Amino acid sequence: MNAGFRMLKRLVSSGLLAVSLVSVAQAGDDCAAAGVWSAPGGERLDTAELYADLARRDAVLLGERHDRMDHHRWQLATLAALHGYRPDLVIGLEMLPRSKQPVLDAWVAGELDPEAFLEASGWYTHWGFDPDLYWPILHFARLHDVPLLALNLERESIRRLGHEGWDALDEEARDGVSAPAAPSAGYRAYLESVLERHPAGMGPDAERFVATQVAWDRMMAGAISAHLEAGGERPPLVAAIIGSGHLEYGYGVPHQLADLGVTDTAVLLPREPGECAETDPDLADAVFGVPRDDRFELSGALLGVHLEADDQPGIRILRVQPDSVGEAAGLQAGDRVLRAGDRSIRAASDLQRVVRAVAPGTWLPLEIEREGEQLERVARFPRGD
Repeated sequence: MNAGFRMLKRLVSSGLLAVSLVSVAQAGDDCAAAGVWSAPGGERLDTAELYADLARRDAVLLGERHDRMDHHRWQLATLAALHGYRPDLVIGLEMLPRSKQPVLDAWVAGELDPEAFLEASGWYTHWGFDPDLYWPILHFARLHDVPLLALNLERESIRRLGHEGWDALDEEARDGVSAPAAPSAGYRAYLESVLERHPAGMGPDAERFVATQVAWDRMMAGAISAHLEAGGERPPLVAAIIGSGHLEYGYGVPHQLADLGVTDTAVLLPREPGECAETDPDLADAVFGVPRDDRFELSGALLGVHLEADDQPGIRILRVQPDSVGEAAGLQAGDRVLRAGDRSIRAASDLQRVVRAVAPGTWLPLEIEREGEQLERVARFPRGD
């Protein structure tokens, strides 16, 4: 799989390159007004009626662009309102694999402090987005004793399912989830349109990309379905936090849920001022105008490396994202980051904190070890818009 495609896969699966198949309207009446629920076409919805309807569903799927704080604030407010209607609420998380379910349980039970949670969950390895984006939701779950549900498999397992087929993992390894329903023609066209917009074009990896996305969708749907089934005659309401690209038009996770017999679902999406909602009513059940304020957004500084903890000094780089700051700095898989700036690195969270504090347009000296040799590298972070 080429470097451009790997980067594209990460962007699409995270919701950063979710694109619509229909024309996006110019700013006007179709835009979701800030603080208002509306249908995709712009018709305002009665909030009380909407929540009363959502409370009767089996699953409510909340979209997001992972790096937007305003999207997570909207999610938190929506979760709080749903909890008022349904105290049996369960919050599903795309961010972590099933193997970390005991860590989520321990967090909700108050057995872990934030630092211990990040380390035990392998947050920076499995997800990598700034945990500050998600702390309000995690603390809400802990404060109100709301269960958290891990929806995913490890990314390498998802990749194998997509590239090698469903039999690449045995039933136990994939948590008993059955093979996915074939993607609809619309979903395939949706994903192919994303690939066509990439400079590398479609290339030979298009089919693997589609298969990987479908596997990802199926694993999340399978976790939701299994949890509902385990609830017996009175299952909880599962509200799942998932990248919008897996939800729009009902193509991804909703399609796989329907194949598993879970049809009473709703898709909710955030829309920022000036970003008009598509007028296709199939986009979502409802959209919310998020009152964006860039003063409260995170800087978004990313080194672009995936990390792996072990018992050796520093932190090992598992892989480097193509076209990233880390790649430009000459970092390689297998390198160990020993120092960043004036801070010794002992855990992934150490490096993450240093990087988050870097101002756009500045640089960060790194001390690394490569094959027993200590080297110096400089990570230069681009200026913001």
